Amino acid sequence: MARLKVQQKRSSIGRKKNQRDTLRTIGLKRIGDVAVVEDRPEVRGMLQAVRHLVAVEEVD
Repeated sequence: MARLKVQQKRSSIGRKKNQRDTLRTIGLKRIGDVAVVEDRPEVRGMLQAVRHLVAVEEVD
């Protein structure tokens, strides 16, 4: 299964609670943090909710 590298690019300060919780669930705590997650529909939905805060790229 494919994997996605997710890097937090912007701060979660001042964002809605569900967006902060989504970042935490993905495994991101601060700007510059990187998490590698499985490419699944649930994860894609979480990334869609915080797409303005993160950068995503596919990893082999």
